[in-house]
Amino acid sequence: MPYQKLITDDLDAMLEALPPHVVGPLRERVDQHELLEVVLDLGRKPEARFSGREATLSDVEVTQDDLEYVVSRIGDFGDDNRAGIERTLHRISCIRNRAGRIVGLTCRVGRAVFGTIRVIEDLVKTGKSILLLGRPGVGKTTMLREVARVLADDLNKRVIIVDTSNEIAGDGDIPHPAIGKARRMQVATPTLQHAVMIEAVENHMPEVIVIDEIGTELEAAAARTIAERGVQLVATAHGNELQNLMMNPTLSDLIGGIQSVTLSDEEARRRRTQKSVLERRAPPTFDMLVEIQSWDRVAIHGDVASTVDALLRGSEETPKLREVDAEGEIHEVSPREVAREQRALDQLQPQPEGPTKRIYPFGVSRKRLEQAIQQAHSAITLAEHLNDADIVITLRNYYRRKLPALREAEARGVPIYVLRANTVFQMEQCLISLEETSTALDPITNALEEAEEAALGVTEGDGAVELTPQNAYIRRLQHELAQRYNVSSRSQGREPRRRVRIFQEERRPAAEAQLSSGSRRARSRSFDRTLRHAGGRRRRRQIGAGVRAGPLSGELRTDGTLHPRAGWHSARRTAARHRAGPGVRWGEPRARSAERNAALHRRPRRAGSGCDRARAVPG
Repeated sequence: MPYQKLITDDLDAMLEALPPHVVGPLRERVDQHELLEVVLDLGRKPEARFSGREATLSDVEVTQDDLEYVVSRIGDFGDDNRAGIERTLHRISCIRNRAGRIVGLTCRVGRAVFGTIRVIEDLVKTGKSILLLGRPGVGKTTMLREVARVLADDLNKRVIIVDTSNEIAGDGDIPHPAIGKARRMQVATPTLQHAVMIEAVENHMPEVIVIDEIGTELEAAAARTIAERGVQLVATAHGNELQNLMMNPTLSDLIGGIQSVTLSDEEARRRRTQKSVLERRAPPTFDMLVEIQSWDRVAIHGDVASTVDALLRGSEETPKLREVDAEGEIHEVSPREVAREQRALDQLQPQPEGPTKRIYPFGVSRKRLEQAIQQAHSAITLAEHLNDADIVITLRNYYRRKLPALREAEARGVPIYVLRANTVFQMEQCLISLEETSTALDPITNALEEAEEAALGVTEGDGAVELTPQNAYIRRLQHELAQRYNVSSRSQGREPRRRVRIFQEERRPAAEAQLSSGSRRARSRSFDRTLRHAGGRRRRRQIGAGVRAGPLSGELRTDGTLHPRAGWHSARRTAARHRAGPGVRWGEPRARSAERNAALHRRPRRAGSGCDRARAVPG
């Protein structure tokens, strides 16, 4: 049996509040069930908005009498300029002029759709706090209303709805049946929503609190207070994805907040990052985050804390994608399928008309380039600044010197074309080659799509993948893409067949990695001390015939090797002892005894070298 959703919209109540010349064309349409809103602007024709299209309802312009006709049949407008129709879910918003008079109305159809949370029903029943994100009109409030009904009726929980604009439970004192047994608390003015949230926790002992559109710092702080008291939170916020909240200073506290931290030198070296980094300030208010992409597809972040930490470290966390088919079955959508769908949509988009390329001449005569464009009849314009350019043209000597402007262009991925000479002929040939390559597919795009396909396959458990040979610049882009997907990559082969290999590197145990890192640091410190003791460059000087100090200086053995326990000077003295022969003692005070001096006097002295020489004192 196909899976069906039960939809109730009370559309007749909305149509009765509209002027007669607007209602007539609406009743004749067969797609009333797809109606989203009706727009009435003073002095303009009335419009009906559907999903992806609009329709004009009448050739008669809207008058002030038409607006007053609608206002007299609905409820009173609040401080947020919103009103409703009693015991319905419809919402009417007004536009006022400077004098406060209404000059426009937006009549939005409210529908109660039963079964919309099937795709996240298991998450709702876990008892964890959930934040719903999505663009306006994607169905956040509809899903939130169904969540409240399921928790109250199916799980028998005490649910309180903080309904600021009467959008969840409808206008009037009696809530709409779509919320089930859940209770509704109205808010007198939107600026008091945070106070009503705290009041609901303190006075009514709820197990779940449902909030629509958290948008201020006070509301975010109240939500954190409620979550810390052990109450499950289910709320919505405007935004397409998690990154939008991270960049929003007002709502970033919902996911833990972002702060700048200065690391020590040792910690920065260990992380291999700069000293100032961004970190999560506190535990997130919501345990899970759901990005509503459409009525039947959502993206789920099961652990908000770990996802935010990974994004701050520069990694790319791929959320779990769920989709409900026509039979009501829930399927996991792989990232590879999403990438293919996105590429297909990009190819279906129409190409923009007019000039498609803007050239920034660097070190090239602008007048000659304009002349070449006219002679080649190319649809190309010249850019005044590098930021506005699609292509950079320069000469060979400028490109070899790698000036800052060219380095900036390479960092941004702007293609650079190098001319042999600053002549009109060379410029015309370059423009012709640009027109020929514009009709073909972009090689950079194809290479990145291939790398993305391989990275997704490796993350799903496939083996290592070798990509098509590319130049150094494209290989660097492929390495950066692989790093965003948390997979390893390596260039192999020789030019012109050098290519990137993407694979999943086996991670070593943490204890082994820590031991290896500690051993490297110990060897580094020992080597630094040796260099300081040896006097830097002097460690390369010859001590004797064929004897030279190594990286770790020490005592010279009889076989010519060095003992690591002694220092540099010990090695030099040992070498001099071998040259001086037996009978000479080293390291004694210079004032020796008479007997020792006599013995030294009888033995012919041999010249020594180094910092300490043997001296024969006459007896």
